[in-house]
Amino acid sequence: MAAVDPLHRRGRDRPAGAGGDHQRRSQEPRRHAACHAGGVSGRQNARQPLILVPGLTCDAALWAAQVDGLADVAAMTVADTLSDDSITAMARRLLDGAPERFALAGFSMGGYVAMEVMRLAPERVTRLALLDTSAEADDADHAALRRAAVRTARERGFERVLRGSLGLLIHPGADPAIGEQVVAMALRVGIDTFERQQTAIAGRADMLPALAAVTVPALVMVGAEDRTTPPRHARAMAAAIPGAVLCKVPRCGHMAPMEQPQAVNAALREWLAA
Repeated sequence: MAAVDPLHRRGRDRPAGAGGDHQRRSQEPRRHAACHAGGVSGRQNARQPLILVPGLTCDAALWAAQVDGLADVAAMTVADTLSDDSITAMARRLLDGAPERFALAGFSMGGYVAMEVMRLAPERVTRLALLDTSAEADDADHAALRRAAVRTARERGFERVLRGSLGLLIHPGADPAIGEQVVAMALRVGIDTFERQQTAIAGRADMLPALAAVTVPALVMVGAEDRTTPPRHARAMAAAIPGAVLCKVPRCGHMAPMEQPQAVNAALREWLAA
């Protein structure tokens, strides 16, 4: 999610490494991120189809470090989330262009799309990763804030709104170049797509109850200091999915694939081998 998103600022979470944030047996498959799991195998799979789903005002650049760093284990494509104004339509577009069976990773809004894909065609998904996202729907107040964000972007300038949102998206200790990359990505996507995507997000369904039906290997990852979708959302999703792995990335805000690519790649590699 690379532009202002009014959702999920309702609470804060403990920093990475704090005890008691998960009740399952814990492990650290890589040094970059603390992961809590019901169990992960070390078996290495052959190179497998993996669809990466971007977030709000994100394009393929969001996943550049993953496409480069995981090329030996996954044949990756980035889903088109730029053309539709509903999460269901995005999910159907993804399914129309996907191989018969594939692994699926969604970031932020892309997580909403990934969960909808699981609802529509669970038999086609071999494993599921949800990064910096939430299973909750917007309430009326948050939907109204989304509409207001679009009006503000049109009236005051899209780039101004984007730059004003960076503090909510990126860890304060991150390389400032990441913020510039986030703004450039959103400007490429454009304000019309921003409006379509905000409409889609505001109209999405509550997916938390449906997560209990997920039976494939599942990874839930979140930046320890994500202010847009705080770690409590990740904990709720991981608790709802049987056997899910929960990874909290230290010194990371919302844009985990760009802020901490080594940690994200390590966790995704472990998940692809599960």
